[in-house]
Amino acid sequence: MTQPALLIADDQRDVREALRLLLKAERIDAVGVDGPAAALAALARQRFDAALIDLNYTRDTTSGAEGIELLRALKKLDPELPVIVMTAWGSIDLAVEAMRHGAGDFIEKPWDNTRLLAVVRNQLALGGSRGEAARLRRENEILRGEGEDDFIATSVPMRQLLERLDRVAPTGANVLILGENGTGKSLLAQRLHARSTRAARPLVKVNMGGIPDSVFEAEMFGHVKGAFTDAKNDRIGRFELADGGTLFLDEIANIPLAQQPKLLRVLEDGELERVGSSRTLKVDVRLVSATNANLAAEVARGHFRKDLLFRLNTVELHLPPLRERRPDIRLLAGAFVERYARRYQRDTPSISQDALRALDAYAWPGNVRELSHVMERAVLMLDGHVIDEPALNLRSDAGTTRANAVALAASESMSVDAAEERLVREALERTGGNIQRAAGLLGLSRPSLYRRMEKYGIE
Repeated sequence: MTQPALLIADDQRDVREALRLLLKAERIDAVGVDGPAAALAALARQRFDAALIDLNYTRDTTSGAEGIELLRALKKLDPELPVIVMTAWGSIDLAVEAMRHGAGDFIEKPWDNTRLLAVVRNQLALGGSRGEAARLRRENEILRGEGEDDFIATSVPMRQLLERLDRVAPTGANVLILGENGTGKSLLAQRLHARSTRAARPLVKVNMGGIPDSVFEAEMFGHVKGAFTDAKNDRIGRFELADGGTLFLDEIANIPLAQQPKLLRVLEDGELERVGSSRTLKVDVRLVSATNANLAAEVARGHFRKDLLFRLNTVELHLPPLRERRPDIRLLAGAFVERYARRYQRDTPSISQDALRALDAYAWPGNVRELSHVMERAVLMLDGHVIDEPALNLRSDAGTTRANAVALAASESMSVDAAEERLVREALERTGGNIQRAAGLLGLSRPSLYRRMEKYGIE
């Protein structure tokens, strides 16, 4: 697998080299530059999975203004790039200001290696490796076009979902977003925050799968200087950073059982203490969480607290898988083709009828994220002006034909056998009766295809 790439911007060579060596031991490729101009030039040349930038450079060594300018410029070039800010003159106000401009987290100099690595890993988990970062950008575009209001939602389930979201958004109620991987839960959380009364305050995102159990409390609630061996400075946690705004906890099912009571207490009374402090702090946070897990089943197995689930799911929003919103598939595919043609400076190709039928028939186990990936690949690899079925390169396995049939049956109110027969006939028609090619399209062996042809009386 390709190692994740991290952009480091700091005007001190010793700092850049120390960070590079530390991250190299963690199998992270670090590219160091000495200032904002060089950082922007590097991002224009190369795709990075995250950035770690100083807030102060030679022009102004205390205010953080130069770093905030760089942060805004980086986010303009790549809105989904996770950015960690770093400064020797850290303060809560400056950290919050950076978060408002899109920073994912902050580090104070001199840094603690354990803390820095935990933050970097968490931000890389949010953005992913190069391939994952691209998929995350697609996920954040799942339901919309270029503007946040351009949601592609012609299907009944999606229209109902967005109507429900718009009713819930201004209420301030905690929301649990449920849905399979690749359906767009992160984007839905952003839309919810944008339509809430807290839209002007921070939206703080945390991937719960990226926080080790050992630093959970310090990450979520902060700590004071001296609370533990490596606590060299006071640090605010995610709840404080989100005060007045929204805290989005992705992969909520990954919270260790031992940490769940601590989260529950904050949700019940809005109070917390930083690690190592006896001072109680009040926070006003709206919690939005998301998972692809069955939390009721996790409760039954004793892996998730029932009382915590009750606090999380004041309102539940169920994001349907793509197979349940088939009227949106062709529109989404067309939108993705236009987007990637612009991104890669290509003429916008058309999509052939056989390709559209293949898109309709496919089960989409990876949901809209997979559709976006398929269309991006088709645009990149296309030699011509029309995306046909082979250009989609929909790779199937032996079970996909039946899965496609189940999805088609559910969407068109027919039996699974009738749907499977239709898929087999369409594959044979598209390939001109070529058994080998038809079997390949269906993800079947030749003998398996012959058995189905015999079953359905196809000659």
